[in-house]
Amino acid sequence: MKIIPLSEGAFTIDKTKKFIPFNKDEDNLQQRAIGSLLVEVQPFCIVTKKDVIVIDAGLGFSNKEGHLQIHQNLLNNDINPLDVTKVLLSHLHKDHSGAISIRDKILHQHFLSFPNATYYVNKDELAFGLDKNNTSYVQEDFELLSTVDKVVFTEGNGVIDGYIRYEVTGAHCPFHQVFWIVEDGKKIFFGGDVAPQLQQMKSRFIAKYDFDGKKCMELRQQWWQTGQEEKWIFLFYHDIKTPVVEF
Repeated sequence: MKIIPLSEGAFTIDKTKKFIPFNKDEDNLQQRAIGSLLVEVQPFCIVTKKDVIVIDAGLGFSNKEGHLQIHQNLLNNDINPLDVTKVLLSHLHKDHSGAISIRDKILHQHFLSFPNATYYVNKDELAFGLDKNNTSYVQEDFELLSTVDKVVFTEGNGVIDGYIRYEVTGAHCPFHQVFWIVEDGKKIFFGGDVAPQLQQMKSRFIAKYDFDGKKCMELRQQWWQTGQEEKWIFLFYHDIKTPVVEF
């Protein structure tokens, strides 16, 4: 398997839930709003024998040339976005779902950003996101999932094509799910926003922004111990310095 981090850059986020770009070489976190968190926004591409997989879809920002950033990141790694076969979604908060679809400025319609891929989203998470009117969800980014054919609605825990396992954890949001991808004796683990950063795996950190912070902390401790014992490869979506940890 090949793992490719698709970093969209560093951002600060505060109680307004706005993602403000942060230049790690020039900007000062202390000059941002009190309580601002510094995070990376980093989808991943996993190339297996069967698939080209994108895990979570970033903010959906475009670069200076007007190209979708996640598309450009893939092209920079010699991967055509049209070759993506699966998009795995942990949840639908805006920093994970922004590039699920792209809006055509002429037709004023949304189209799937990865038209040849099958999207995997928890059925209850989609319903929850479409029902919620808050700053964490931007419905226009993902509402297309409820009407197109190339979507598999997951429910509970299960397995995709015999080698990708998913499990509903809740904890960060009510219907959050995580993934394991197993091939050739290697096991990749993506914990989404229940396990977003390396440092959180090593402490009994409880975040106020989580739906159930205590459960998040307990799951992280469990995964970290098991992952070390079983030699998992951890992917961290929001880690500034360490996107991948392999035992």
